[in-house]
Amino acid sequence: MPEQPSHVHGTPARVFADRHIGPNPAETEEMLKTVGHSSTTELMAAAVPESILTGPGRQAPLDLPEPAGEAEALTELRGLAARNQVTTSLIGRGYYGTHVPPVILRNILENPAWYTAYTPYQPEISQGRLEALLNFQTAVSDLTGLPVTGASLLDESTAAAEAMTLARRATKVKSDVFVVDSDVFPQTLQVLRTRAEPLGIEVVVADLSKGLPDGEAFGVLVQYPTSSGEVRDPSEIIAAAHERGALAVVAADILALTLLRSPGDLGADIAVGSTQRFGVPLGFGGPHAGYMSVGEKLRRQLPGRLVGVSVDNTGRPAYRLALQTREQHIRREKATSNICTAQVLLAVMAGMYAVHHGPEGLRAIARQVHTHTVALADALTDRGFEVVHEAFFDTLRVRVPSSAQILDAALERGYNLLAADDRTVGISIDETTTAADLEQVVAAFGEADRAAAKAAPTVDGNADRVPGALARGVDYLTHPVFNTHRSETALLRYMRRLADRDLALDRTMIPLGSCTMKLNSTTEMEPITWPEFGSLHPFAPLDQAGGSVQIVRDLEDWLAEVTGYDAVSLQPNAGSQGELAGLLAIRGYHRSRNQAHRDVCLIPSSAHGTNAASAVMAGMRVSVVACDDGGNVDLDDLAAKTAKHADDLAAIMVTYPSTHGVFEGTITEVCRMVHEAGGQVYIDGANFNALLGWAKPGEFGADVSHLNLHKTFCIPHGGGGPGVGPVAVRSHLAGFLPNHPGQPDAGPHTGVGPVSGAPFGSAGILPISWAYVRMMGEEGLRSATEVAVLSANYLAKRLEPYFPVLYTGADGLVAHECIIDLRPLQKATGISNEDVSKRLMDYGFHAPTMSFPVNGTLMVEPTESEDLAELERFVQAMIEIRHEIDKVASGEWEREDNPLVNAPHTAEMLTAESWEHGYSRAEAAYPLPSLRQDKYWPPVGRIDQAYGDRNLVCSCPPPEAFEI
Repeated sequence: MPEQPSHVHGTPARVFADRHIGPNPAETEEMLKTVGHSSTTELMAAAVPESILTGPGRQAPLDLPEPAGEAEALTELRGLAARNQVTTSLIGRGYYGTHVPPVILRNILENPAWYTAYTPYQPEISQGRLEALLNFQTAVSDLTGLPVTGASLLDESTAAAEAMTLARRATKVKSDVFVVDSDVFPQTLQVLRTRAEPLGIEVVVADLSKGLPDGEAFGVLVQYPTSSGEVRDPSEIIAAAHERGALAVVAADILALTLLRSPGDLGADIAVGSTQRFGVPLGFGGPHAGYMSVGEKLRRQLPGRLVGVSVDNTGRPAYRLALQTREQHIRREKATSNICTAQVLLAVMAGMYAVHHGPEGLRAIARQVHTHTVALADALTDRGFEVVHEAFFDTLRVRVPSSAQILDAALERGYNLLAADDRTVGISIDETTTAADLEQVVAAFGEADRAAAKAAPTVDGNADRVPGALARGVDYLTHPVFNTHRSETALLRYMRRLADRDLALDRTMIPLGSCTMKLNSTTEMEPITWPEFGSLHPFAPLDQAGGSVQIVRDLEDWLAEVTGYDAVSLQPNAGSQGELAGLLAIRGYHRSRNQAHRDVCLIPSSAHGTNAASAVMAGMRVSVVACDDGGNVDLDDLAAKTAKHADDLAAIMVTYPSTHGVFEGTITEVCRMVHEAGGQVYIDGANFNALLGWAKPGEFGADVSHLNLHKTFCIPHGGGGPGVGPVAVRSHLAGFLPNHPGQPDAGPHTGVGPVSGAPFGSAGILPISWAYVRMMGEEGLRSATEVAVLSANYLAKRLEPYFPVLYTGADGLVAHECIIDLRPLQKATGISNEDVSKRLMDYGFHAPTMSFPVNGTLMVEPTESEDLAELERFVQAMIEIRHEIDKVASGEWEREDNPLVNAPHTAEMLTAESWEHGYSRAEAAYPLPSLRQDKYWPPVGRIDQAYGDRNLVCSCPPPEAFEI
């Protein structure tokens, strides 16, 4: 077969860009004819305002390396991986070695059925990962002893920060003090301080082993076991906090809780932590699934996502997201958190680890860790060293003449230990530690001072240094799901059944506006499981992480280049945290100029809800700017607001292209007006996929942006996480980027503090975006942008005769997404955008974004990765749905009984003995002939959302609930 011409200047069709970009040149030409332009360059020139184009030929030049082929990029990544020194890190501080069960590694982490799924906002086609998340919630709730657990948070440190703000809003104590034990993880303390300062919270650090300090406080945080390893009973501190009306937060080690009494049993109100050591690689710091568990009284204030159990329209149990889901989109500046994501893929892995091992297996792992730690403690004591704590689980503090000397000796043997101070060494044992490792660690401490010292550590399976009063005596993980799948065959089939209940990108286009669900190539994904990247501890010496640091530096440079900014931080581990970091940089800049009074943030009414929530978290007051009928920022209202706030304006946050899917022609005027009023311009980079290679925010007037590597730069959504939200700034803001106490090279010394637990955030998945940029190069990235905009305009043109497109820009063009308006049809027929979304499931499609930014609409974003056949398959489905709506309008189908209001249709519904609908079974199941050859069957019918909130169940229901 002759080779097709390439998208990228006639290079061979095997180049990566041609694999990434769906439409081939012939298809591109056909699509261009439909939208009325001769080339993608001409289309972009017509759609993008000339005022933001800064380069020759209107396009923005990108100084990037020439694109590498897939094999070449993997070879380069192998070279970078080889620059990492894979040592055995016994550093601890919240990060531990773990064995990833191969069945989970291959069938979840490396499986596109799991990693390409989107957030389960359409629950009927997300039942598999919702069940997996329910397993996670159940396991964590059982171990923490608190009944309500969320579907994961970003990491332990940010979970602690969320617990701090939850405690503040949930208590009646009129105090701004949050007391933190001095023996917590240092990164947690620093993230707490970063988050507390803008909110006026005073973090008071105290040695709680001596009791709670005098004075009022709204909350108290203790580490259990402590950072230094001591297993200390926190119940007295918890009781003392409650006596003063404060809430008690316990940051607990999830593996230790298999042996220790639970925080709930000890009286805690909130438990937080990380599930990293449940089978998730270290990854140089992430991504890992943080957790938060709360008591019943706090369940409606839980930040983030919560999976609950409801029923479908046949009365069968079904899973869905519950309560405050997407709270910030509803409450905006009154939201209590800006968290709009989770760490779903990692939470699924941790939950499956619990399913894989069961309660006996988890306890056996914890016993092994503990007995190895006891053996090490005894061996070191036997040699004359002082082990600081008598009660411990997995972590020791050992007094030595010189920490540096011991660390050097350990490193010579291939081990990283922790210098707690000049004369104290820290050692944390984990699941991967062997008896041979113990011998090497002991040897690093030198010759024994005592003649009677044993030759090697002796592991006693019955050894125990956990205080009897804290020993766990309660069963956990009693649900059958944790006691059934013992063989690999059973577990493999269980994971396959769950995957088959979902609709992910490996099956179908996911046309979600504002979310950019595009190809996550196998070449990009492969390196994240290499041990050279996965086994790095985030606090290992940087000279052991040369390859990973180079990836970080390359991405910082490349992202600065493509955005037109001067400096980038990759620390934020979600877009929401990137927003917060950018606003904190603006806040720091104003304060450095003695303008701390500048605290008003202007936010257009169309903006992402996280924008307003992030502004409040950064200590700013929100003022909403109106939008005109075209969805653009209303310049008259902006002028009025900038005049009103001329003395206290801090910033404006603008999404560009706009949330309405258009290139606003006035964006440079918006920037000018805000700058003249003394404010800074924050451009939300969620929609950067429509700009890359054509315009640079840092050059057309913006001061700061966050980007979403899980959108524009191909990190997969993973069912609702992980993500990376780097923040990019111009030079005057560079000194206010995040930094980190554990790694001076992670940010400027003048920075605002850390916004995540790890110095480089979710560094373990950065090879994905590195590979994407490296293989695409300048022309590939630009071509991807052009085809994304072309595809959106193609869909808009094809669908416009059937569904009006709500907003357009110059020449009637949209940007990377289009909003189709179903409100007139709903008014005429009663068929809503929700009905259309559920009916799309019968056609084998994930729905577009519903009712955002406008109620009653669908926002469609095809991306550049879908070829013409897939775009047309979606078009034909939507056209057929319009014909179905017409049958309702004409009276052929009843408003209360038609395939749309009853969708989705399960196989069980369609094979029932009785069929009492006014349409046929065939019309329900096979509305298009092609579906007879390739049919996805939704596993449940339409879910009753209100029932689930009225009858909240957020842990695994008993098997009896599913009986017929």
